[in-house]
Amino acid sequence: MLHKIFCLLCLLFLTGTSARSQEPRPNILWLTFEDTSPEFIGIYGSLTAKTPTMDQLAWEGVRFNYAFSTGSVCSPSRSALITGVKTYELGTGNHRSGYPIPDFIHGFPKYLKDAGYYTTNNSKTDYNTSDAQRIIAESWDESSGKAGWWNRAAGQPFFAVFNSMSSHQSRTMTLPYPDYEKLVLSQLPDSMKHTDASVFMPPYYRDSPEMRKQMARVDNSISKTDLEFRELLDRLDKEGLRQNTIIFLFADHGEGMPRSKTNGIGLGHRVPFVIWFPEKYKHLSPWGTSGAVTDEMIDFTDLPPTVLALAGVKIPDYMQGRVLAGEPRQPAPKYLYLSSDRSDESYDLTRTVIQGKYAYSRVFVPYIQELRHLLYMDMGEITHQIRQDYKAGKLTASQRQMLEPRPAEFLYDLEKDPWEMNNLAEDPAYSKLIATFRQVQEKEILTQKDILFLPEYEIEQISKTTTPYEYRAQLDLKPIYDMARWSGFRTEKAKVAQMKGLESKNQLVRYWALQGLKSNAKALGEKEKAALAPALDDPYPPTALWQLRSCRKSRIRKNPTKYWLTPCNPPRTTSAIWRSSRSCTRPMPRVFCRRFGRFMKNKTA
Repeated sequence: MLHKIFCLLCLLFLTGTSARSQEPRPNILWLTFEDTSPEFIGIYGSLTAKTPTMDQLAWEGVRFNYAFSTGSVCSPSRSALITGVKTYELGTGNHRSGYPIPDFIHGFPKYLKDAGYYTTNNSKTDYNTSDAQRIIAESWDESSGKAGWWNRAAGQPFFAVFNSMSSHQSRTMTLPYPDYEKLVLSQLPDSMKHTDASVFMPPYYRDSPEMRKQMARVDNSISKTDLEFRELLDRLDKEGLRQNTIIFLFADHGEGMPRSKTNGIGLGHRVPFVIWFPEKYKHLSPWGTSGAVTDEMIDFTDLPPTVLALAGVKIPDYMQGRVLAGEPRQPAPKYLYLSSDRSDESYDLTRTVIQGKYAYSRVFVPYIQELRHLLYMDMGEITHQIRQDYKAGKLTASQRQMLEPRPAEFLYDLEKDPWEMNNLAEDPAYSKLIATFRQVQEKEILTQKDILFLPEYEIEQISKTTTPYEYRAQLDLKPIYDMARWSGFRTEKAKVAQMKGLESKNQLVRYWALQGLKSNAKALGEKEKAALAPALDDPYPPTALWQLRSCRKSRIRKNPTKYWLTPCNPPRTTSAIWRSSRSCTRPMPRVFCRRFGRFMKNKTA
C-alpha cells in the first residue's frame, strides 16, 4: 500500500513538473522612458498629469512606491540595467566615461538570446563602457530605431525594449523652445496638452509665469511619451500578443530638471515603476495584480535577474540583484545602496542609502551646488531664470538651497516630504538614525570596495592593464576612505585630519585631504592657507589639479583663498580634463584645454 502511494506521489510530481516545463515562456516588454520622477505621473498622485496609458497599466498591474535607479543620470543607470552590477563595482558611475568591464560580464539579454528568445532594443544603449559594442552585439538580435518583436520567428518568445526620448531633458529644458514646440507640443492633441496656468509647480521652484512656461514643457513631454506607449500597446493587442506578455514600465532616473537629475538625493533616483501581468501569468506576481501597490524597495540591479527568472534562465553568479518575481523569489533587503557621480564636466560623489521611506545621502563634495555649473544644464532657459531670480533676491530660503553649497548629509522622509524640502539630518531627533545610516553605508563602501573613490585619472591608469571591477580585489580602500569620510564636514576636527592628510605618503589620501579642505575653507587660518600652495608641486596630477583654479600658478601661490578655496565647481574632473586637453572634442573653452594640456604635460614629464 505504501509503495503504491509513493508511486502515485512520484507520478503527480513528474506530471506537474512536465506541465510547468511545457508552459509557454512569457514574452517580456520593457517600456522605458527618460528623466521622469513619479510625482509627474497621474497614478502617483499628480492631479494635472495626462498619462492615461501609464495609469491604466498601473490600475491593472502593480505599482511600486519605492523603485530607484542606481545612478542619477542616463549612462550609469543603463550600465546597471544591462549588466545587473552596481556602477561603483564596475567603475561605470561617471557619465560617459568608457572604461572596460570583464569579459565574463555580459548584457543580460545575451542569456535570453542564448535560451531562444528574440531580443530587440529600440534603440538607446548608452552602456557607459568601452565594451559597449561587445554588449550590444551579444545582447540583441536587433538594436536600432526600427527594432521590435515583429521580426522574430513564428512562436518565438521575445524580450523587447522600447525607449521613449520624448520626456528627455532635451525636450523638457535644454533645447530651444521652438525645437520643443516642433518635437513635442505640435504632436499632441489638444486634449493632452497642458497650459502654463494648469501645471503644478514643485515647491523648490518660484511660481512665476516664466517658470510655469518651463514646467509646462515637462508635463507635455511626458504626455507625448504616454501617447507613444499607447501606440505600442495597441499594436501588441492587434497582433494578439498581450495575453502572453509581461510588461515593465519605468523611467531611467529622476526628472530631467534642476535639482533632480544628476543629484544623489531621492529626487535624482526615485522613478515610476509598474509591472503588468496578463491573466495566464498573474500567479507569478507576489504582490497581487489589478491595482496592487507595494512599498517593497527595488533598484535597477534587480531587473536583470528578475527577467531571467521569469524566462526560466539561469542567473549568473556576478549579479547581486534579487529576483522580484518568478523563482526563486528573494526577500526584500533592509537597505538599498545608490550612487551618483560625475555628470559631463561636473564632478560629484554622493552615496545614498534607502530604508523604507527614508533616503539618506552622504555628499562627499558639497562645495558643488545642486544646480551646478554644467554646460548641458546651463543651456536651459529654466536654469537662466532660476539664476536670475536668485540674483534678484526673489527666491525663498528653500528655493535658494539648490544654488548654494550643500551640507554633507541629507535625510528625507519620502512619504511625508516627496519634494524633499525638509532636511532631517539637521534635526537632533534623527541623530540615531543618521548614525545607523553612516555605519551601514561605510560597511557597503568598504565591503564592495567602491572603486569610484579613486579619481578618474587613477581609473584610467588602471584600465590600461585590467578592469576597475577586477582591480578591486587588490585595492586597499580603507586608508583612502578614512580620509574621504571627513570630506564635507565643516568642523575643526575634520580640518585637523585633512591638514595632516596632506603629509601622507599615500597619494590618494592627499587627494581626499584637498577635496575635504575645499569644503572646509572657512575653518582654515592664514598659516594653513599658505600651506596649501605647495600642493601645486604634488607629483600626483589629480592632487595638483584641485589646486588649479587658474592657469597661472603664481596667482594661486599669492592668494590660494581666492583661486582655490572659493566654493564653486572645478572646471572638469581630472581624467576628463586630461582627455579634453588633448582633443578638445568636448564642450570646453579651447584656451583652457590648451593651457591645461601644457600644465599636465609638465606634471607628467
